[in-house]
Amino acid sequence: MKPSKMTVPEIPLTRSATSVLATPPKAPSFAIDSSNKTYKHQYANIYFVRLRLLRSSVEENANRLWKEVAGNPELVSRVLDVQKGKLCYVIGTVYMDMPLKPNVLTDLARDHSIPAPPPREKYCSAEDSVMLEDESGRIRLVGDHLKSARLVTGVIMGALGLETANGDFEIVDYCFAGLPPQASVDDESMAVDSQADSDEWVAVVSGFDVGALDPPDAQLQMLAEYLSGEACGPEEQLGAARVSRLIIAGNSLSPVVAETQEIEKKGRRHQETITFSPHPLRVLSEHLTDLAHSIPIHLLPGASDPTGTILPQQALPRAMFGGASSYSSFACETNPAYIRIGPHSPASTASDSKPNGKASSSKAAPSNPSPVSRTVLVHSGQPLDDMFRYLPSPPATRLALAEATLSWRHIAPTAPDTLWCHPYFTTDPFVLAETPHLYLVGNQPAFRTKLVAEAGAARCRIVLVPGFKQSGLLVLVNLRTLAVRTVCLAVHGMRSGGSTLDSEQAEPPSSATS
Repeated sequence: MKPSKMTVPEIPLTRSATSVLATPPKAPSFAIDSSNKTYKHQYANIYFVRLRLLRSSVEENANRLWKEVAGNPELVSRVLDVQKGKLCYVIGTVYMDMPLKPNVLTDLARDHSIPAPPPREKYCSAEDSVMLEDESGRIRLVGDHLKSARLVTGVIMGALGLETANGDFEIVDYCFAGLPPQASVDDESMAVDSQADSDEWVAVVSGFDVGALDPPDAQLQMLAEYLSGEACGPEEQLGAARVSRLIIAGNSLSPVVAETQEIEKKGRRHQETITFSPHPLRVLSEHLTDLAHSIPIHLLPGASDPTGTILPQQALPRAMFGGASSYSSFACETNPAYIRIGPHSPASTASDSKPNGKASSSKAAPSNPSPVSRTVLVHSGQPLDDMFRYLPSPPATRLALAEATLSWRHIAPTAPDTLWCHPYFTTDPFVLAETPHLYLVGNQPAFRTKLVAEAGAARCRIVLVPGFKQSGLLVLVNLRTLAVRTVCLAVHGMRSGGSTLDSEQAEPPSSATS
């Protein structure tokens, strides 16, 4: 066997360092503490607060769009005050009246001796109708323009039209709040096709599903080896060293499913519960400890993780994760979460990736931090999954819906109608007061990305992150340019949690910008 010609870097590689900065003043906190931890309020107040927060932005956009429309339409402050045959526009909250949508009253009235039907994949049908409501009441919206709007419950919308003879409101145009303002960045060189060797990247994964029948243990081991630079050549090691943080967007543990199997024992049949993994949390903790040894981690809960199901899901207790919790760079986040990533500081670099925050005794090579700071908004996918049930697909796509939430200025409009959430009384934390630079949605069926940009205004990179167990995809985002690439991690004979592969697959980073 010929000796390997692989070259070794002349100096030991040092991981690019970034710091977690204080979130922007306009970014809400998703933590539920003693000041707002109450369940005595009615959910209806969330809609009133949402309308109050977004009405002025929608009105400003409507005035700009319709000020020169023939007929000089005027704003009607209450939806029930529209006049028949007079062109005007109103602002309110969309409510989708859908017969197939879950209804708590119907659920309470049904015969509970009969098993409940399985959840529907789609709520939409030909009998659906669209309502617009405010504090005064509701009015039904009609018109061909509604077909292109692709609305869901909870969206704040402005509608231009006139009342028909039968009391409906026929719309001829509509508008939303539009992208909110965005915090400025220090470096204006953000061209997607321009990358520098010193650029920092952030890695994103979701859906480990540890504890499933076919756990992705080998893929997780490859992930740890790739990020630590142990499983690739010098060129890939340089790329891995530029990855400054890892974000895990929920569903780290598999759902708890008690499956049974009938077996023959002592001449009689009985059921025995089969447990696929007796210690899924311990296995996950071991993998997280391996990762935390080499890279800072942000861990979000998801729909299948052991925490509350209502949004916002609260951070998982650090003590659950054994050795990983001893690293100061291991952070448990809420779902959703805002993470502000900026240039590293010497103090944070000294403690990162060291147990209990102890400083390293080795001398680190100087790094070249990116001069920009980025606001990252990430959630584990439940809001997008719920919204997708409202619309037929095609033509609706998950990426288009994620983009629409930015112009709606709300990341979870269907809460609390069909998506469980905390009964907030004085605020709605899901309202976007500021456009994030990076918008991550975990646990999606496939990888998708798009750069949303307005001329001279906000720029936001949307990334739909697929489940790691099914896809083996690690998504990397350049913090300066917002460019995206993916790394597919798989081993011989294994894909999607155990499916057969013809040959070993370990794809190099591939460009995936759009």
